[in-house]
Amino acid sequence: MITKMKKLTFLAYHKEYEEFLDNLRQLGVVHVVEKQQGMAENAELQENIRLCARLKATLKLLQNQKLEKGVVPIVEGGEVIRGHEVVSEVESLLTQKGKLTQQLQGYAKERDALEAWGDFEPVDVQRLRDAGYAIDFYCCSAGHYNEEWETKYNAMVIARLSSKVYFVTVTKTDEELDLGVEQIKLPPYSLTQAKTLYQETQEELDANEQQLAMYAKNEIPALEAALKAVQSEIEFSKVVLSSEQAAGEKLMLLQGWTPASNELAIKTFLDQSHVYYEIADPTPEDNVPIELNNKGIFAWFEPICRLYMLPKYNELDLTPFFAPFFMLFFGLCLGDSGYGLFLLLGATGYRLIAKNIKQSMKGILSLVQILAISTFFCGMLTGTFFGVSLYDLPWPLFQRMKEMLYMDNNQMFQLSLVLGAVQILFGMVLKVVNQTIQLGFKYAVATIGWIILLVSMAVSYLLPTVMPMGGTVHLVILSITGMMIFLYNSPGKNIFMNIGLGLWDSYNMVTGLLGDVLSYVRLFALGLSGGILASVFNSLAVGMSPDNVIAGPIVMVLIFVIGHSINIFMNVLGAMVHPMRLTFVEFFKNSGYEGGGKEYKPFRN
Repeated sequence: MITKMKKLTFLAYHKEYEEFLDNLRQLGVVHVVEKQQGMAENAELQENIRLCARLKATLKLLQNQKLEKGVVPIVEGGEVIRGHEVVSEVESLLTQKGKLTQQLQGYAKERDALEAWGDFEPVDVQRLRDAGYAIDFYCCSAGHYNEEWETKYNAMVIARLSSKVYFVTVTKTDEELDLGVEQIKLPPYSLTQAKTLYQETQEELDANEQQLAMYAKNEIPALEAALKAVQSEIEFSKVVLSSEQAAGEKLMLLQGWTPASNELAIKTFLDQSHVYYEIADPTPEDNVPIELNNKGIFAWFEPICRLYMLPKYNELDLTPFFAPFFMLFFGLCLGDSGYGLFLLLGATGYRLIAKNIKQSMKGILSLVQILAISTFFCGMLTGTFFGVSLYDLPWPLFQRMKEMLYMDNNQMFQLSLVLGAVQILFGMVLKVVNQTIQLGFKYAVATIGWIILLVSMAVSYLLPTVMPMGGTVHLVILSITGMMIFLYNSPGKNIFMNIGLGLWDSYNMVTGLLGDVLSYVRLFALGLSGGILASVFNSLAVGMSPDNVIAGPIVMVLIFVIGHSINIFMNVLGAMVHPMRLTFVEFFKNSGYEGGGKEYKPFRN
């Protein structure tokens, strides 16, 4: 269900405006209509937005920082000013870390380059050069090395590494060399110095990491406090910029929305604030924010609806209507009583053991529990329990259950199609309600005609003795529905336009309905494939276990656990995705759901 909203218009004196906004934020029930004009040009707002991004990035970095075992981060509240200081300090550390990492990579490269030449002092090479002797360093493949260089240029092989020859030549400084191989330019320090520089840089980098770990341990609360304060300032600035000036900039005009249940509290607050205000009902042209207020089991399915989009204010909230179908579809797709029992016990156990569970998490766990219960009972239709067919066991209980519940593959296939047809027809009924609410009853006449036509065809096919197909009663119904479909599909247009649009609508309906109904075959296919995989893992667990009293059971249990864990993960994923696809595409389309509503977000601390 969608919460009824009231439109609010405030008119306040400019000198008292910020105080009024502070009090309005403390009240925390008004969704302010934001305007984009002027926000991009406001320097203070843009600076706060940049600061907010920096705080978020720093907070995420510290939260992902690995702490030493036994170290527990501080969770108490922190100071806002300290949070701003932490951002600058952490960013400085990250800059330093980047430079140190780059230096470390350079030293590692230079150290590796010197490894082949051994440890020597570059100053000694320079002393020889000053004495008139040039020492040049070369590297080439073993096939390109010419031993004549040893006589001609005093070449000396220093090392042979992985088909590479590293050698030096000793010549007069005025003598020109052209060996045709790669000449190596070495760093201006020795191998020992390169290793020392690498080690010192590594130590500085480790110290940098330790400092970041200390910030992660001690400063996260301060960052969170600063982030909340900045976000609050951003929201406040947006509200101020969304205001309009009136009466020569002496008055400030602001619009917003609040649930109708808060009307009395809002009136009391505004009367005390001494501002002019108006409270009105929304008009069809208004973009009213949406707050869903489903109760009980239907509230648990609201996150699924939000994954698609929120409804418009003048639309039906389809959450209570698709929830039973989604629950049933999930159970059929997963289709194993053992898997359902496993999910139920897991979610229930987590709720009992875990402490301080958030309200949103409680809703998700409740959704998992109800979907697990559906899976358990849907699994009874085929009698599978972790891939084992319970109805093949000669126990009286299971045999009685088989007589009452068992459905073979053909029956499961038919059940999927029937459920699809029922949900699509139900969606069309909701479309009639939506059209009547939004446009008026005459705009729903054509849809009513299609519903009657489809139902009459189904009755004639399934119960020919009650209403024979092509009989007088059936022909009368077809005639009436034909007039409804071809004459009322677009009220207000001329008859020829209606007939043309009716033909086009008929073509789309016939081809679309067939594809929509066939889409529900996936309910049968997913359940069947999951059961086959489960039985395959059972066979592997039994067949691949060695004939050993100790090793045999261990291997069998490992294969069973790993195999079914993979199967549960894959099947749960499919059992969520495919029912969502049927809901968002087939059901929402046939119910005329448009969506596009904006979520209700009250202006508050």
